[in-house]
This record gives sequence, C-alpha cells and structure tokens, in this order.
Amino acid sequence: MESLTNSLEQTESATWKKGVLDGLPIAIGYMPVALTFGLIAGATGLTVMESVLMSMIVFAGASQYMALSMIALGSGALEIILATFIVNFRHLLMSASIHERAEKSSKKVRAVYAFGLTDEVFAVASSQEAPVRSGYIIGAGAAAYSSWVSFTAIGFFAGSFLPGLLQESMAVALYALFIALLVPSIKKEGKVVIMLALLGGVFHTVFQLWMSTGWAIMLGTIAAVILFEGIDRVVLREVDEE
Repeated sequence: MESLTNSLEQTESATWKKGVLDGLPIAIGYMPVALTFGLIAGATGLTVMESVLMSMIVFAGASQYMALSMIALGSGALEIILATFIVNFRHLLMSASIHERAEKSSKKVRAVYAFGLTDEVFAVASSQEAPVRSGYIIGAGAAAYSSWVSFTAIGFFAGSFLPGLLQESMAVALYALFIALLVPSIKKEGKVVIMLALLGGVFHTVFQLWMSTGWAIMLGTIAAVILFEGIDRVVLREVDEE
C-alpha cells in the first residue's frame, strides 16, 4: 500500500512539473505585459500593494488594463467590478469546456485550477489528451500566475526609476495594448470587430450624456453586442428564407 501511495505521489508530482514546463512559454509571454501593467498602475496612482493585489486577486490582463483606464477616469468600484465581469464572461465557457475534458476531482481542486484558467492556460490544457490531469492544469496556471504577479511588482518599482515625464507618457501603452489585442481579431473577423467597435462608440457617446463614463462604457458594450446579435439574426433569417 505504501509503495502504491508513493507511486501515485510521484506521478502527480511529474504531472505538475510537466504542467509547469508547458506553462513556461506563457510565463515568458506575460513578462512584458505584466511589466507594462505595473508601470502604468504606478503612473495611474495605485500603490505597489494595490497593484500587486489586483494581479493576485483578479489575474486577468485585459480586465486589469480596463480597470486602470476606468480608475483614471474616476469610475466607481461597482462600475469596474461589473465591467470586469462582462469582459471575463468567456471564462464561464472555458471552465465548462475544461471541466468536460479534465479528470474528476474535488470541488476545491477544480476551484484552484479554474482561478488560474487564463486564455493561454486554457489553450495549453485543451491541447492535452482527455482526461486532462488536474495537476497539469494547476502547474501550467502556477507558472503563468507567478510570472504575472512578480513582474507586476517589478514593473511598478521599475517605474520609480523613470523620469516623471516618461512615467506619465506610459498611459499611451494602455491604448497600444488594446490595439494589439484587437489586431488578431480584425484579421480573422474584421467586419464584425469594426462594426462592434463603431456601435460601442456610438452608444458610449449617447450614454455619456446622462451617466458616468464607467457606466457608459459598460452599458454601451452590452447594447452594441445585443444590437449586433439582433441584426445578425435578422440577416441570417432572410438569407435562409431566400
């Protein structure tokens, strides 16, 4: 029995290590983005504790950048939380997909790897043959998480060595990142992305006339998606009828 237990522990350890190794490319890719986040967080006015805690608790790159822009605009906590929920809604689908492919495990274990399930970790875990070992997913997530949190702190402190003018100009990196995130989507579905962006801009402009910027951004995004989905269904229905 003892030898069987030791064998299982060694197998679990090997699985976790493989997940960490496969997660290293993700960790390396996160380095510049986390560094930039730390720099911009400091320039936005956050303390090092607030910046690192955001990375530790939220652990969602695009949402954290969006939160920084909303903080800079003076948005309230509820607005930021709801906007983050909407942006990260896709994680419900990713978690459901991984749950179907992963080995059966306790709720605590599933909660751990669900927390670390970013887009990149999901892609790596999905490439494995089912059933995917829980230790593997946790290992890949741990590599990505440690990189994101640690380089957020490094980026924050690196900003303190930069001239004040350069620190203030780092805000431009925020818009550059969002553009970089949009480019791959535009290449795949250019018309859809451009249409959603235009609709979102129009709704945001209208909503901002009588509500705060944070709520205008959030409601504008929701309205754009609903309207586009409605238009898309009508067009598809007409094509089917023809």
